[in-house]
Amino acid sequence: MGYYLNSTQAFSLYKSEVDSPYFVDKTLLLEKLFPLVKAGNKHVCISRPRRFGKSVMAAMIGAFFSKDMESSFFASLKIAKTPATDSDNPAEYMGKDASNEFDYRDYMNQYNVIYINFIKPANANSCYRDFIKNIEMFIIRDLRKSFPDVEYWNGLSLFDFLGMIHEEKNEKFILVLDEWDCIFHKTYTTDEDRRNFINWLAALTKDTGYVALTYMTGVLPIAKYSSGSTINNFQEYTMATDDLFSEYFGFTEAEVDELYQRYMARTSNPVIAREDLKYWYDGYHTPSSERMYNPRSVVEALTRNRIRSYWTSTGSYAEISSYIINDRADVKKDVALMVAGEAVPADVEEYAATAMQLSTRNEILSAMVVYGFLNYEDGKVHIPNKELMDEFAKTIRERQELGYINRLAVESDRMLRATLKGDTKTMEEILQFAHDTETPLLDYNDETELTAIVNLVYLAARDIYYVERENKAGEGYTDFIFYPERPGDDGIILELKVDDTPEAAIQQIKDRNYVVKFKGKMAEKKRHTGRVLMVGIGYSKKKKDHHCKIEVLRTV
Repeated sequence: MGYYLNSTQAFSLYKSEVDSPYFVDKTLLLEKLFPLVKAGNKHVCISRPRRFGKSVMAAMIGAFFSKDMESSFFASLKIAKTPATDSDNPAEYMGKDASNEFDYRDYMNQYNVIYINFIKPANANSCYRDFIKNIEMFIIRDLRKSFPDVEYWNGLSLFDFLGMIHEEKNEKFILVLDEWDCIFHKTYTTDEDRRNFINWLAALTKDTGYVALTYMTGVLPIAKYSSGSTINNFQEYTMATDDLFSEYFGFTEAEVDELYQRYMARTSNPVIAREDLKYWYDGYHTPSSERMYNPRSVVEALTRNRIRSYWTSTGSYAEISSYIINDRADVKKDVALMVAGEAVPADVEEYAATAMQLSTRNEILSAMVVYGFLNYEDGKVHIPNKELMDEFAKTIRERQELGYINRLAVESDRMLRATLKGDTKTMEEILQFAHDTETPLLDYNDETELTAIVNLVYLAARDIYYVERENKAGEGYTDFIFYPERPGDDGIILELKVDDTPEAAIQQIKDRNYVVKFKGKMAEKKRHTGRVLMVGIGYSKKKKDHHCKIEVLRTV
């Protein structure tokens, strides 16, 4: 065992995951890798946003393949339940199904694995050269201990030493490179350092007989457009455009269902509803439209028995936020529409690691998808869930540089207070301000556009309400239902009408019995509420004005 070669780091990390109460078994990912390892000289790069389980999967691969490990706990996991391994004679399954031709026991703990997590902290006075030199020094030390009879001399490169070991010992290595692009965000790296790092990866992996498999993960896809430094030997798999590995990163609907059952069984006073997990952490989609949850946030919520945002702002978010604030490439309007609940068309591009300066609208929106701030589906991008919506809303409400969008968001506090007080005059003034703002977001000519504006002026409500939009309620559809998160707060059912009266909107709430859904949802949450406010908003296209009406309905 060494520091990087057949290290216990990956084993310890993955074993702790397996032993955790909210472990999700995704070991069938290994089935996709067995044929690649058998063929040799294969290289895959899987890019996903942070907190989507990349490091857990990398640790799993290191723990499974590494020599000198005792990974017998895999026998109780899904990889051991495939047809080829259900029999003492797996050869009888050969040829029936490509996925069943490989017995996990033929691969477990059979390979020399070099496992590098590039996110590890550097020394205070580090530079790129020292960072890489330190990694090479430790790997060479590990190799010399494991292969003492292969001659090494000072000045021999890591790449040549690996080649010599392969030639003399017929040994092949699996390289597990986790968070490969982290080095692009280290404060001490320059543009030249980034180019040198791409060259280093190419020298380590490209056209080398000693590599059985390179498994590399990161947030950023690989740059494919440079010449001498290109690492074009990798097959890339992104969340937005490739389905092959999608099910292994993030949690599926069925997996969250199972985790929720564990939570209910082991938590003495469970306060989280199943739909809370969907509202807060769902919203991502694979290219084949399977729903995916943010896994880290789901586990944190169930472990702590508390729904809240577990998204911690990173340097990447701060960088993206700066593009919004400065309205680079006119993305301010797009962000405002997405915060209002709309999806906007976008051409998601392969966002290259070396293209850190974003200049076009599609580049900026693509970067937001890559970093996990937006979801991409059917040619449009949108904010996936409440957890991310809160991040965007916070930016909009705090940054005066955003101009009219900031002012609309700031007015949302006053709008909510006016609604709860029944102050329809103030409500109408705020809606008129939204309509007359110097740079209107929309043409404001139909109910969809009016809905987007109203969503913005009620932005503050999301802090204390679970807000549903245009869902079936009672005998029809309502525009918004505000479910209070705090016991005793008032609920709100809001109906919008274009070229009709607020009285007609309230009558529709009554006629279609929208309050049934509200009461049912609050009963599911086991949460009592105060009043239910029926809010009707009417907008006249001809007169360009708004009228509001509020009636109070008490729950029973």
